[in-house]
Amino acid sequence: MKKLKTGGLVVQLTLLCYTLLALFPILLILINSVKSRAAIFDDPLALPNSDTFSLIGFQKVLAKSDFLLYFGNSLSVTLISLALILLFGAMAAWALSEYKFRGNRLLALFLAIGIMVPIRLGTVSILELIVKLDLINTLTALVLVYTAQGLPLAVMILSEFIAQVPKELKEAARCDGVGEFKIFFQIILPLIRPAVATVAVFTMIPVWNDLWFPLILAPGDATKTVTLGVQQFIGQYVTDWNSVLAALSLAVIPVLIMYVIFSRQLIRGLTSGAVK
Repeated sequence: MKKLKTGGLVVQLTLLCYTLLALFPILLILINSVKSRAAIFDDPLALPNSDTFSLIGFQKVLAKSDFLLYFGNSLSVTLISLALILLFGAMAAWALSEYKFRGNRLLALFLAIGIMVPIRLGTVSILELIVKLDLINTLTALVLVYTAQGLPLAVMILSEFIAQVPKELKEAARCDGVGEFKIFFQIILPLIRPAVATVAVFTMIPVWNDLWFPLILAPGDATKTVTLGVQQFIGQYVTDWNSVLAALSLAVIPVLIMYVIFSRQLIRGLTSGAVK
C-alpha cells in the first residue's frame, strides 16, 4: 500500500513539474505584455516596474482591431466543437465498447486511423467540400472540421475508460428497467468524468490555437479567430511586439481558466491505472 501511494505521489509531482515548465512561456508573455517595447528587448525576463510598465499594447489591440469579435468567434467555435466532440465521442465510445456487432473492430480501426493521419492532409478536399456546401467564411465550417478532427482521439480515450466500468453495474440498472440513454447519461458519464476532462483539455488547446483552418476556411473579417487576428500585428519587416504580446495574453485566459477548472480531473485521468 505504501508503495502504491508513493508511486502515485511521484507521478503527481512529475506532472506538476511538467505543468510549471509548460506555464513558464505563458508567464513570460504575460510579463512582457505590460512592458514598454524597449524594456522587452533590454531584459525580457525582468518584471515590470514604474519605469517599464506600459499598457500601450492592450490599447492598440482594443483600438486598432475587433479583438472582442475575434475573441467571441474563437470562444464560440471552441465551445461548440468541444461539446459536439465530447457528446458524439462518448456516445460512439459507448456503442463500440458495449455493443458487439459485425464490423465493430473495423469501425474502431477506421476511427483510429483518424489519429494517425493528420486532417490537414485533406485540406484541399475539405476546402472544395466547404465551398460546395456554401459554408466558406462561416464559423460552421470551422466547427465541422474541428469536430471531425477531435472525434478519433475522444473515441479512443473514452472507450478505454468505459470498458473499465463494471458490467454488473450496467446489468443491475437494466434489470431495474433503466433505459440505455439513462444508463449512459446518469451512470456512465459521471463515472468517466476524469476521461472527459482529459479529452476536453487536450481538444480545446489545438482548436483555440489553430491558425491553419481559420486562414483557409474563414479568413473574413467577421469570422476571424483570435489566432488569425493577432497576425495583423506581425509584419514582414516590422512587428508590433507590444500588441502581439497583449493579444496573446488576452487569448490565453480561457485556456488557463479551463485548465484550472479541470486540473484535478485531468490529473486523475492521466494517472488512472498508473500505479495499479
